[in-house]
Amino acid sequence: MALSDINFVVLAYALICIALVLLSSRSITVSNATKTDIECLQSIKQSLQDPNNYLISWNFNNNTEGFICRFTGIDCWHPDENKVINIRLSDMGLKGNFPRGIQKCTSLTGLDFSSNRLSGSIPSDISKLVPYVTSLDISSNNFLGEIPINLANCSFLNILKLDNNRLTGSIPLQLGQLPRMKTFSVANNLLSGQVPTFSNKNTSVSYANNLGLCGEQLPKSCPGVPRKSSVGIIAAAAAGGITFTAIIVGILLYYFSRGAAKKKEDDPEGNKWAKSIKGTKGIKVSMFEESITKMRLIDLMKATNNFSKVNIIGEGRTGTMYKAMIPDGISLMVKRLQDSQHLEKEFVSEMNTLGSVRHRNLVPLLGFCMAKKEKLLVYKYMENGTLYDKLHPVEPEVRNMDWPLRLKIAIGAAKGLAWLHHNCNPRIIHRNISSKCILLDENFEPKLSDFGLARLMNPVDTHLSTFVNGEFGDLGYVAPEYPRTLVATLKGDVYSFGVVLLELVTGEKPTHVANAPETFKGSLAEWITQLSSNSLLHTAIDKSLLGNDFDSELKQFLRVACNCVVPTAKERPTMFEVYQLLRAVGERYHFTTEDEMMLPSETGDADSPDELIVAQYVKEAQ
Repeated sequence: MALSDINFVVLAYALICIALVLLSSRSITVSNATKTDIECLQSIKQSLQDPNNYLISWNFNNNTEGFICRFTGIDCWHPDENKVINIRLSDMGLKGNFPRGIQKCTSLTGLDFSSNRLSGSIPSDISKLVPYVTSLDISSNNFLGEIPINLANCSFLNILKLDNNRLTGSIPLQLGQLPRMKTFSVANNLLSGQVPTFSNKNTSVSYANNLGLCGEQLPKSCPGVPRKSSVGIIAAAAAGGITFTAIIVGILLYYFSRGAAKKKEDDPEGNKWAKSIKGTKGIKVSMFEESITKMRLIDLMKATNNFSKVNIIGEGRTGTMYKAMIPDGISLMVKRLQDSQHLEKEFVSEMNTLGSVRHRNLVPLLGFCMAKKEKLLVYKYMENGTLYDKLHPVEPEVRNMDWPLRLKIAIGAAKGLAWLHHNCNPRIIHRNISSKCILLDENFEPKLSDFGLARLMNPVDTHLSTFVNGEFGDLGYVAPEYPRTLVATLKGDVYSFGVVLLELVTGEKPTHVANAPETFKGSLAEWITQLSSNSLLHTAIDKSLLGNDFDSELKQFLRVACNCVVPTAKERPTMFEVYQLLRAVGERYHFTTEDEMMLPSETGDADSPDELIVAQYVKEAQ
C-alpha cells in the first residue's frame, strides 16, 4: 500500500473516532437539555443589562415543562419542552458583551441580537458557543475588533449578519468555504483587505461602506494577490474534510436530539405550531369582505405552505405576518397573533369592531379565524412592504425614495392615524406606531396596520403587560412618559409618529443613529433634541434630499417632527394638527383635496384646534 493511501486511511479513521466521541458526549448533553437550557437563559439575563425591562418575563421560579418557551424572544423545538431552538432579542436596548453562557443552549440553531448596544469583541471561540447555529445576526451593535477565524467552524451557517458595527481587520477568507452560506453582510464597518470568494455562488453579500476592502466582487481590486499555493490547497482540503465530518455529525445529532420515537413531520417547511392545529382544518374563516372567496383554515394553510418560514414577510410585537396566495390569484396577508389571552367571545367582539373600521389609509381587516389557542387575522396584501424596509434596506445604496414620495407617505399616514384618533367612535389609540406598521400598496399609498391589536395582548392589564413584555412598541418609538405612567394615550401615539417623521427626513433608524458621534448612544429623538439645543438641527436632514429645491419644505417638515417628540405630552400637537401641518408643507403637490380635510367640528375632540392655531404652527415651522 502506498504511503499516501496509508495516510488517507489513518485520517479517515481519526475523523470517524472524533465523530463518535462527539456523538457520545452529545448524548450526555441531550439528556440534560432542560437543565442546561434553563441555565443558559439564566446566564444570558444575568450577563446583559436590560434598561427597558424587556426580559422581565424571564421568570425562572417555575418548574413546569416548557415554561421557558413562553419567555419573550424564545422559540423551542416543542412548546412543551425546555429545549431552545431560537433566541430573538433584537431592538431591545440590551447592553453588555456577547454572553458566553449561551453555549449551554445546546440545541440552538438561530441567534438574533441585532439592533442593541452590545459591545466588546466577538468571542474568538464562537464556534464552541454556538456550534449548530444556522442564522447568526449581531448587526447594529457596537462590537469591536476582528472577525474571528473561528466562525468558519460554524459549518451550518446559512445567514451571517455582522453589519453596522465597528469591526476592524480583514474578513477571514475561510468563511468563503462554508457550503450553506446564503446571506453574508459586513456593511458599515471598518474592515480592510481581500473579501472571501464563497463556494456557494448564490450567496448574497454586502460589503458597503468598508473603504479598505478589495476583491473580485468590488470596484477595488487587490494588488499582488498570489496564486493558491500547495499549502493553501492542502488547508482547503483539510477544511473541507472537517466540514464534511461536521455536517454528518450534525445530521446524526439532529435526529438523536429529536428522538427516534418522534414522527417525521408531514411538511418539513411548515412551523411546528401549524402541525398542532391540523386537526381543525375544517374551521371556517370569518370574512368581512364578500368579494373574497369563502375560506376554511385548510385554505389558509395551503395558501401559506403550512405557515412556512419562507412565507414570513414581517415579524413584530403583535405577531408574525405570512404571505398567502389563494387559488383565485389574490395575495393576502395572514397574521398569527402573539400571546393573545382573550376569551373567544371577547376576541370575536374585538374582531367585529376592527373589521368595521374602514379608511383609505388603513390596512383593512378582511377576516379572522380561531383554531385551539391560535388566532389568525387576514388582511389585504401590500405589494411594497413596510416603510421601514424602504427607508432602511439591507443594502443602503438601493434606497430610492425621493422627497415628494416621503412627504406623500407622511401625509397619508398622518391622515389615517388622525382618523383613528378623532373620527372613530370610540376613538382608537394605536399603541404600536412605527415605520414597520406603515405598509405601502402598489402605488406607495401608506396604510396603517396593527391598529387595535395591542389591546388583544392581555385582557387584564393591557398597559402594564404590553410594556413589560416589550409589546407596546418598538424601542425608540415609546413616549418618555410611558415607563412612568404605563398608560397609553393619544399624545403617546403622536410621539411615536413623530419618530417616524424623523426617520423620513433624516434617513436614520430610531435606535441606531449612524451620523451621530460614536460617543452618542441615545435614540433618534434624543439626538434630534440634542442638536436642537445646540442650534444644529439642520445638520440632521438626509444629505441626499438637500439641494433639490426642497430645502424649505425639509426644514418645515423637521420642525413638525420636533413638535411631536417634545418630552412634555401636553405640548405636543394633536394628530389633527399634525395632519394639517403636513398638508401645508406639501400644498404644492396636491396630495389631498379640500373636501378630504377633517374639520375640527367633525372630530368630536374638545381639544381640537381651530384654523388660527394650525396657522400659528405653520408660521412657527417656517
